[in-house]
Amino acid sequence: MMNSWKPSVLIFILLCAFTTNAQNKKTSFLVNGICDMCEERIEKALDIKGVSFASWNLETKMCNVTYNTKKITEKEIHQLLAKIGHDTQQCKASDDAYNKLHPCCHYKRTENID
Repeated sequence: MMNSWKPSVLIFILLCAFTTNAQNKKTSFLVNGICDMCEERIEKALDIKGVSFASWNLETKMCNVTYNTKKITEKEIHQLLAKIGHDTQQCKASDDAYNKLHPCCHYKRTENID
């Protein structure tokens, strides 16, 4: 009789693990920036609840992010970066936010953001 509960417990544990993993999503997208200060600023902005990993590559300008979809949306991540002056594929920073960047961080802006 004691062994009959073990399969149920195992199924419950696996279900919990799957549900937790299903809430995490990985994404990669372009974020404009040109220097180490940009990298530090971008990664610091994403050091928030709901984001478990964020890394911006200076050479490729790609930002890799793992986040919890129950706590933050991808659109909100793009908006956070635009708010600190960095254009992304989904959000363009305001001129005011861009102009507040250190002069060496002023990357060439494009108009083709969705």
